[in-house]
Amino acid sequence: MPLKPSRYIWMNGRFVRWQQARIHILSHVIHYGSSWFEGIRAYATRRGTAIFRLHDHLHRLERSVRMYHTELPYGLDELARVCVELIARNELQECYIRPIVYRGYGDLGVYPFACPVEVAVAAWEWGAYLGAEATEYGVDVGVSSWHRIASNTMPAMAKAGGNYLNSQLIRIEAARHGYAEGISLDIFGMVSEGSGENVFLVLDGVLYTPPLSASILPGVTRQTVLTFAREEGIAVVETAIPRGMLYAADELFFTGTAAGIVPIRSVDGIPVGSGKPGPITRLMQHRFARVVREAEDPYGWLTFVPARTSSPRFQQARSVRKSVTAFRPR
Repeated sequence: MPLKPSRYIWMNGRFVRWQQARIHILSHVIHYGSSWFEGIRAYATRRGTAIFRLHDHLHRLERSVRMYHTELPYGLDELARVCVELIARNELQECYIRPIVYRGYGDLGVYPFACPVEVAVAAWEWGAYLGAEATEYGVDVGVSSWHRIASNTMPAMAKAGGNYLNSQLIRIEAARHGYAEGISLDIFGMVSEGSGENVFLVLDGVLYTPPLSASILPGVTRQTVLTFAREEGIAVVETAIPRGMLYAADELFFTGTAAGIVPIRSVDGIPVGSGKPGPITRLMQHRFARVVREAEDPYGWLTFVPARTSSPRFQQARSVRKSVTAFRPR
């Protein structure tokens, strides 16, 4: 779906109008994919607008940048404040938040360190990633002919822009075959993930998910589901999953910030279980909704957005660049 512009984007310490958020055509990121980003959601809860696991997302962003021998020019607490202020300035009740770190204009060689590290944060209204009915009824998917990138080619644990060329091929192929999404295998033929989601499988009451060694992104929603499952007394196994288990599964579902928790009703035309979302999938959706809709949050996962902020620092729309501060996710 097309982006719905909001009023402001934060770029390198300043809030600028959406249409004025531009970079040079010779920026390193355009030519070599040198960017790292996050996808974060803010929800309209019964206690007001709240960002889900903001600090955990920003902590993952810092790790992604670090894997490429780079340092964030802003502290994580500073970026957290920017996200909150941006939502307030744009008067958004529910939105998607995209912090992005990228190599800007400087030199055009592959070696990146002559190019400045730039940072921007955008936020806009964005609906269900896999379609309005996906959460309720599930989606049809296909196993992709494109394997997930190997971890000794690029770090799959990094949420890096260049990695998503692989994801694009998976998603394009799925669409051409009439599927809502694709599931990729790793280089050893084991289940990895969707083009932008982690995968969970239920078989005989046990919840399975691929390990980090399967070239998956360590998803924040994935970790949320693992927390819920263990609290519910559901056996959880992180292990290599052969392709055949997808067809034998009682339940399958995707997790991701953009997608949420989405049931999978068929794989390669083969129904999953009864072809309808199963009880563990529904339980995970229910537990998730209790946090992001009812604001039941014993974990400290929600960061609430005040209706207005009056900080002089943000009134000036300026921020001081500083080295990465010590940071612990909540």
